[in-house]
Amino acid sequence: MPPPHRVVIAAFPGIELLDITGPAEVFSVATRVAGADRPGYLVRIATADGGPAATSGGVRLMADLALDDVAGPIDTLLVAGAIEIVDGGVEPVVDPEVTEWLRRTASRARRVGSVCAGAHLLAAAGLLDGRPATTHWLTAARLAAEHPRVRVDPDPIFIRDGQVWTCAGVTSGMDMALAMVAEDHGQDVALATARMMVMYVKRSGGQSQFSVPLSVQGSEDDRIDELRMWIAEHLTEHLSLEALAARAHLSVRHFTRLFQQRTSTTPAAYVEAARLEAARRLLEESDRSLPEVAALSGLGSVETLHRVFRRRLGTTPAEYRRRF
Repeated sequence: MPPPHRVVIAAFPGIELLDITGPAEVFSVATRVAGADRPGYLVRIATADGGPAATSGGVRLMADLALDDVAGPIDTLLVAGAIEIVDGGVEPVVDPEVTEWLRRTASRARRVGSVCAGAHLLAAAGLLDGRPATTHWLTAARLAAEHPRVRVDPDPIFIRDGQVWTCAGVTSGMDMALAMVAEDHGQDVALATARMMVMYVKRSGGQSQFSVPLSVQGSEDDRIDELRMWIAEHLTEHLSLEALAARAHLSVRHFTRLFQQRTSTTPAAYVEAARLEAARRLLEESDRSLPEVAALSGLGSVETLHRVFRRRLGTTPAEYRRRF
């Protein structure tokens, strides 16, 4: 039997339980599905002292070993996330011991990933500098503000940049783990794993489909969110700042200020991100040519398609399609 892929998940007090158990279960099911002739996964949970970690839900999670006892090469190194509610606001927890351990250990891993707010620990360890990354939509603006060298995109379910992976909130860790299974064993094993777990093998859309209704709950002015929904359905139309302001029945100045307050980005950047997301889906889910992808996503030309992919994702459309 081939040796298993060694997965180490770093945990600390206050973590979300599903950040740990979700990916672990995906790897466990994939091991059973793949069969004895393929390398499965051996998952180990590590804490600073090797003792149990209390999760945010109160369940105590037993560790397999201490961080400093993790020796030798690691196939997949994951760090879970934790958030706290402080004075009505959301604060990501950045455990200093785990952060320092990540800084020392990441080079021994074939790939490194974070689940939910775990991206804040990867960023604090310097592992996301110069890379695109995502995290839970509630803490994405904080990640961008505290780590300007990280190209934060708050919408994708997960992002892979080379050997570094980041994902959105909680259950998206399972989506990311499933994508890792597909990379290791192929789409057939990933699909069989998803079916056994009653999951989508690839969830459509980004986390904005979940965050928009929640983040503006009780708002007295929903014009911006109505406009965002309209943009998603009209990506091929003329979406200049002036046109969007006119559609919202606001002056350009007032619209720009209000849009940035509500979305933490500019209208132009938002439109480009929405078009990029549409292009990514077309590349992932269809065999359309690059000119068709550029046209249908609203990016217009293949030249623009390449430029946006290079700038925001650090890759080309063709390479992105090969990966995903």
